[in-house]
Amino acid sequence: MTAFWKKLTAVVPAPFFAALLLGVGYLGFVAWDQSWWWRQKEDYSFGWLVPCFVAFVVYDRWPRITAALRACAAAGSPRAAGWVLPAAVHAAMAGGVVLFALGVLYRAGAGASQPGTLAISMGAAALLLTTLFLQAPAPEGPPSPAVGLTTDARLRLAALFVFPALVWLVSAPMVSVVENDLSLFLLRLVSRIVSGVFDVLGLPIQQVGNVLVLPPVNGVENRVGVAEACSGIRSQTACLFSGSFLAAVFLEKFWKKALLVVMAMVLAFATNIMRSLFLTAWAYYKGAEAMEKQVHDIAGYVVIVPTVLGLICLLPLLNLKISFGRGDGPGPKPAGGGPAP
Repeated sequence: MTAFWKKLTAVVPAPFFAALLLGVGYLGFVAWDQSWWWRQKEDYSFGWLVPCFVAFVVYDRWPRITAALRACAAAGSPRAAGWVLPAAVHAAMAGGVVLFALGVLYRAGAGASQPGTLAISMGAAALLLTTLFLQAPAPEGPPSPAVGLTTDARLRLAALFVFPALVWLVSAPMVSVVENDLSLFLLRLVSRIVSGVFDVLGLPIQQVGNVLVLPPVNGVENRVGVAEACSGIRSQTACLFSGSFLAAVFLEKFWKKALLVVMAMVLAFATNIMRSLFLTAWAYYKGAEAMEKQVHDIAGYVVIVPTVLGLICLLPLLNLKISFGRGDGPGPKPAGGGPAP
C-alpha cells in the first residue's frame, strides 16, 4: 500500500489528490440529491447515466490531467500577475460554500426541491473547480508571467474538469419559473409551426391555444392537445446532455464545443417538430383516440436517435483541418527534379 501511495503521489501531488477525493464527495452528494428527480420525472431519467459519463471523461482526460499537473509544477510555469484572478477564485469559492450550505439546509428541511437541487449543484461545481485550482502544484522555480488569464497553468488544469463539474446543471430540473416559461414558449411555437405546415399543405386545421382542432373522424370530434410533454423539454435536456458529452470527449477548442451544444439544441427542436407533425397527421386520419400512449411515447424516444446521429456526423466536420500547401512557383527548382525547398 505504501509503494502504491508513493507511485500515485509521484504522478499526482497529495494536496491535489485530496482535492479530487473531496470533489468526489461533493459530486456524490449531488448525485444522491438528484436521484430523486431521476426517479420521479421521466424527462430526467437520463440522469442515471451522468455519473458514468463523468467518470469516463475524467478517465479519458487523465493523461492530459497529469500533463497539466507537470506543467503547473515545472519551472517557469505561467501564472497570471496581480490580484484579480486570486480574488475571483476566492469569491467563487465563498459563493460556492454559501450556495451548497443553503441547498443542504433546504434539502434537510423541505426535502427534494428545485431551488435546493439547483443551489447544491451550482455550489458543488464552484467548490470543485476552485479547490482544484487552489491545490494545483506550485512551480519548482520562479513562475513566468502569463499572457492573459487563460494561459495561467492552474486555469488550464481546472478547465479539464469543467464538464464533470457543470454537467449536473443539465441532469436536474431548473427553477420551476424558468422551466414553466420555457415549456410554455416551446408549446406555443410547436403549435404554430404544426398549424402552419398543415395550412400550407391544404389540410384544414384550427389552432385554439395549444389545442389543434382537426376534422371529425367517423363523426367523432377530433382534437389534439399539444401538452407539456410535447413541448420538447425532454428532448432538449437529453440532447443538451448528449451534445455536452460529445463536445467534452471529441472536441478541443471552446468555440467548437459551444457550437456543438447549440446544434444539439437546434436538432432537438427540429426533430421534435417532426414528431409533432407525425402525431398530428396520425390523429388527422385515424382520430385522436388512435394516438395511444405507446405511439406517443415511442415517437418521443425515436426522435432522439436522429439528433444524436446528427451530432456524431458533425464531429468530423468540426475536427476537419484544412491546410493550404505551397504550390510550385516560378522560382528555381533543385537539381535532380526534386521538390523546391
